[in-house]
Amino acid sequence: MLKILGRMVLTILLLLLLYVGAAYFIPKITIKAEQNTSKEIAIFIKTNGVHTDIVVPTKNDIIDWSQKFKFKDTDIADSTFQYLAIGWGDKGFYLETPTWAELKFSTAFKAAFALSTTALHTTYYQTMPENESCKKIQISKKQYKRLVNFIENSLDKDMNNQVKFIKTDANYSKTDAFYEANGHYSLFHTCNSWANDALLSCGQRACWWTPTDSGIFEKY
Repeated sequence: MLKILGRMVLTILLLLLLYVGAAYFIPKITIKAEQNTSKEIAIFIKTNGVHTDIVVPTKNDIIDWSQKFKFKDTDIADSTFQYLAIGWGDKGFYLETPTWAELKFSTAFKAAFALSTTALHTTYYQTMPENESCKKIQISKKQYKRLVNFIENSLDKDMNNQVKFIKTDANYSKTDAFYEANGHYSLFHTCNSWANDALLSCGQRACWWTPTDSGIFEKY
């Protein structure tokens, strides 16, 4: 029994080391941005130090996001807000873990092994200042349409093709809201993997794969 237990522990440690090594080295593989494209629309990548959001204009001639993510779903956002930050992640993390100190083992376990559902988190902003945690990327209208499709496909919609608003008291601010999403969070498909895939969908510089925000921001 001790030998079997020892082998199990050793296997787990080796797998953990393999994951950590992959999480460090694979993000260094760069997928280059598409060349010779127009710079027509500004989007942003924004991190809180752990999680990456994709930031888009609230509205333009391609899409008005406020028609999908209603201002009334937030506490104080209104039609003057110019930017919308969108992130994807594990629903349990979003709604049940306001701080790392309150993280439950069950929530972490379910998230790590794709055993729970996901949500889209949106936050409206008046301005989007550039700094170490927020980088501007200029893309073409065609590329932006592909990004819009990527975000749309991440949403779990009802029979009327409407987004499913999650009514909760777990909001982070007065201008954010949560919506049901497609897909499963896991060690291999994290919130940052989603943001990286969003950049790949519109032909921008990105990682081959990354579970962390640093993998993305190293490219910018």
